[in-house]
Amino acid sequence: MVELFRLSRPEDALEALLSALPSGTFRRETLPLEEALGRVCSREIRSPQALPSFVRSTMDGYALRAADTYGASEGLPAYLQLTGEVPMGAAPSFSLKKGECALVHTGGMIPEGSDAVVMVERTQKSRDDEIEVLRSVAEGENLVQIGEDVAAGSLVFPAGHLLRPQDIGGLSALGIESLEVAGKPKVAIISTGDEVVPPGTRPEPGQVRDINSYTLSALISDAGGIPVKKGIIADDYKLILSGAKSALEESEALVISAGSSVSVRDVTAEVIDELGKPGVLVHGVSIKPGKPTILAVCDGKPVIGLPGNPVSAFVAARLFLLPLVRRLLGTEENPLNTAERSVRARLSRNIASSAGRSDYVPVRLIHGKQELPEAEPVFGKSNLIYTLIRADGLVSIPEEANGLHRDDEITVRLF
Repeated sequence: MVELFRLSRPEDALEALLSALPSGTFRRETLPLEEALGRVCSREIRSPQALPSFVRSTMDGYALRAADTYGASEGLPAYLQLTGEVPMGAAPSFSLKKGECALVHTGGMIPEGSDAVVMVERTQKSRDDEIEVLRSVAEGENLVQIGEDVAAGSLVFPAGHLLRPQDIGGLSALGIESLEVAGKPKVAIISTGDEVVPPGTRPEPGQVRDINSYTLSALISDAGGIPVKKGIIADDYKLILSGAKSALEESEALVISAGSSVSVRDVTAEVIDELGKPGVLVHGVSIKPGKPTILAVCDGKPVIGLPGNPVSAFVAARLFLLPLVRRLLGTEENPLNTAERSVRARLSRNIASSAGRSDYVPVRLIHGKQELPEAEPVFGKSNLIYTLIRADGLVSIPEEANGLHRDDEITVRLF
């Protein structure tokens, strides 16, 4: 087992966890296209056809031969014979010869023999069967060519791509009605502690309601996983070990909340080491809050031990649990519905920090007339969940810094 509190830098800790995992996703499943939004492609998708599959007009106008318009102007228009109209949703039943044109609508297929479209605004009728073209057009003007959007056989999405609303539309345009995606990983959650009680229980003196199971469940769901709450287990080694073994067998990953701080009652690291090899990889990360985080891989399955304090658990979960869910989905993209958006802001006051660790401080954004919003720190101890609720995001203080100063321009990672 890794020696307690040989602190790892957060990026090194995450790399240690992810590099110890087997490659690829755990499960695949086939879904109808309309159910695939927010899911991750488990295999690359190539276009079964060219898109568009015919040369089409991008304007309402007249299909013609570009050469027939060369030199045309308002003072000296080109006269073309109007031979017909291209019906929408059908191929034209005629072709064009030199000096001829046909009315075509936006998205319509152009007739054989034409190679450009002149906008209707650049023409005028001289007779019922003749138009005047008031400016020349180039070959290919106002046209979309076959395969200009997507070439037949070309890569549409690589494996690991997170499907967005526009992607669903693009796949429907190619006639794809179902596709293979990564199965949502099941992540089991165990809360430990003699003092922890369910939310529906009235706490006795010294007891607290279970916050972390619900916060972590929401994070996992938003990231594309399936949270499986396994309840609260008392601070007993045998009970935690039994519960952890059962939970890990039924899931692709396990998160144990609490029991990871330095204490004579701390059994989490010992329990995790009993779940499989190689066991604990990291016990202690140089961050605040969240320092006593445990990262492990047990017989190919990831296990994370989080601090019991809600703020610590939340910060550590965003740093390690969310990237883990992405890996289990086979993607490096962020499946969070809110994504990990960030904004630039100006700090409203000094924030002290200690060199040698990365600090994460909740901030509230105040929008005014200034170009950048003001970021106001929301200070509070790591067991006070409402410091997060009152905040809009986190500001990170690098480990080499001794803090941030008022009026510093900073990046806020939005919740």
